[in-house]
Amino acid sequence: MEEHRAGRGVSYRPKLTPSGRKQGEISLKFPPRRVFVTGGASGIGKAIVTAFRNAGCRVAFCDVNVKEGTLTAQSSGARFYPVDVTDVAALEQCMQDIFDLWGDIDVLINNVGVSDFKRLAESTVADFDRMMHVNVRPVFVTSRMLALHRESLPEVNPYGRIINISSTRQAMSEPGTEAYSASKGAVSSLTHALMMSFSGTGVTVNSISPGWIETGSQEGLSEADHRQHPSGRVGKSDDIARLCIWLSLPDNDFINGENITVDGGMTRKMIYV
Repeated sequence: MEEHRAGRGVSYRPKLTPSGRKQGEISLKFPPRRVFVTGGASGIGKAIVTAFRNAGCRVAFCDVNVKEGTLTAQSSGARFYPVDVTDVAALEQCMQDIFDLWGDIDVLINNVGVSDFKRLAESTVADFDRMMHVNVRPVFVTSRMLALHRESLPEVNPYGRIINISSTRQAMSEPGTEAYSASKGAVSSLTHALMMSFSGTGVTVNSISPGWIETGSQEGLSEADHRQHPSGRVGKSDDIARLCIWLSLPDNDFINGENITVDGGMTRKMIYV
């Protein structure tokens, strides 16, 4: 009794939540998945590749940049395919190789994209076509390949995710961004069209619209760059990668056909000059 009153010999059990877990802990069920990422060598794509590898997934990615792709493969342990996504046959063969190797792809992330801002009078039809061939057409090609493969399987895979990386420029623009804005608008529209085509298969299709994401060092950014964002900072590649992981959680199958904006609140900020 004296030891109890003095606080000696008393062991305290940590407080548990109603589910029996320690306070401050969240348990997520995330079985290892087979993941394919386009444009995964650097920037947002590299962050996505790394995030899924850190989650224990098998990851393959393609990119036209052989040097950066090789480095990302070495650092992450992912499988790298040097592919120019404007080459439809090469992109299809890349996916077929993954199907042959792994049996299926559970998570398809269409990340590849380029930007080239020019004054309208200086832009050419060739510039416009290139933007569409890099930013839009691969989304259709990879999704179609997944649909064809899933229909050929002897047993149904009840799980699937397609995540397309769009942009806030799909809904807002600056001068000289016609081709890029149009391409990202097409990605967002393709997303809900693909959602309907995959309806009933277990595959959900969503897009993410990043705002200002600084894919390199943030050291060169000014305080004003950060402060203009309602969230108080410029975005990072990991902000997008974490959302890709979240959308891929098994229980998040009721989110479908959506475009999710990740921009620190900028597109909701009313600005008058």
